[in-house]
Amino acid sequence: MNFYGLFAVCLVLQGGLFAQEKQPTIGDFAWLAGGWERSGNGRETVEQWMKPAGQLMLGMSRTVANGKTREFEFLQIRQQENGDIFYIALPSEQKETWFKLVKMGEKEAVFENPQHDFPQRIIYRLENDGSLRARIEGMSKGQLKGIDFPMKRAKCE
Repeated sequence: MNFYGLFAVCLVLQGGLFAQEKQPTIGDFAWLAGGWERSGNGRETVEQWMKPAGQLMLGMSRTVANGKTREFEFLQIRQQENGDIFYIALPSEQKETWFKLVKMGEKEAVFENPQHDFPQRIIYRLENDGSLRARIEGMSKGQLKGIDFPMKRAKCE
């Protein structure tokens, strides 16, 4: 086999390796399941996620300050029949918004919806110390803005 033939075989094999890259599934989000909490400035937020099953994870969060619920949110991570995965948020007093999974790592997920007012991006990352960092990002009033929500494991009670 000459150089060009060997080169062509290498290209075919390399293409095959790339084609076999695993598409994320709802099961890849198992690291997010369970309870998470954060507190500070007189506020306590708890977020809970059910384990992945039936192409769906259900979640919810609640923020309490001074003995009153200030915010709550119903959440989903849903895998469509075509394989696309969406983060669906239904915050208190607002309409439901869908964000498409655009990047998936071993312990990180990035969802985007460029048409949403704010945020346009939602990121969940499991840190090396076992804590969870949720982050929202996007343009707000012409400025790039980002807000971090560091959380630690909590009991689901």
